[in-house]
Amino acid sequence: MMAAASAKPLTITLEDGQEVSGLLQAPSDARACYVLAHGAGAGMAHPFMAYIADGLQERGIATLRYQFPYMERGSKRPDSPKLAQATVRAAVAEAARRIPGTALFAGGKSFGGRMSSQAQAAMPLPQVRGLVFLGFPLHAAGKPSDERGAHLFDVRVPMLFLQGTRDELASLELLEPLVARLGASARLRLFADADHSFHVPARGGRKDAEVRAELLDIAAEWMTLTAS
Repeated sequence: MMAAASAKPLTITLEDGQEVSGLLQAPSDARACYVLAHGAGAGMAHPFMAYIADGLQERGIATLRYQFPYMERGSKRPDSPKLAQATVRAAVAEAARRIPGTALFAGGKSFGGRMSSQAQAAMPLPQVRGLVFLGFPLHAAGKPSDERGAHLFDVRVPMLFLQGTRDELASLELLEPLVARLGASARLRLFADADHSFHVPARGGRKDAEVRAELLDIAAEWMTLTAS
């Protein structure tokens, strides 16, 4: 495996002139770049985000992490879908500019993944070959519904759903048939006993690190194959 490169800070400018921070980790021979959006409650520097970026870099995949404007301001209230989607677009454009010619993928953790898919559904993200979801938030905890997945039928690129079987934000009774209806371009990989953060209980005999290493292997392989 490659040694993890240090993350390079950068600034991403949205169409309306707002600026947000980003972190680029790009091996010189990257097979793809994952434009990685954070979840609703924690920013791009959260340990989980750093772990994903480091792990993918070791597997030959570059990442561009970035902040949504509300997180940049230190607010706890997520941006409107319109602003969040504009941020996704700006981040994708920045990745294309920074590492031209590299196959791009978008997505991220929870809220960030859903904002990426909404952006892709509304208007295809230039050069993006596919979407990778690290825990797709299909519904609020305790309120099962698949309405948040309706826009996925307007996505025209391959999608990879990486999901824990104990994820309170995605009932498998709803998610599995939804992904099946999306057709052959959508793939669902389940992680037994993992929750929305890919944490597993000690009694199961597996450690979080094992689950997350498997997640990284699957994501890196899927992006490599989809990019080829």
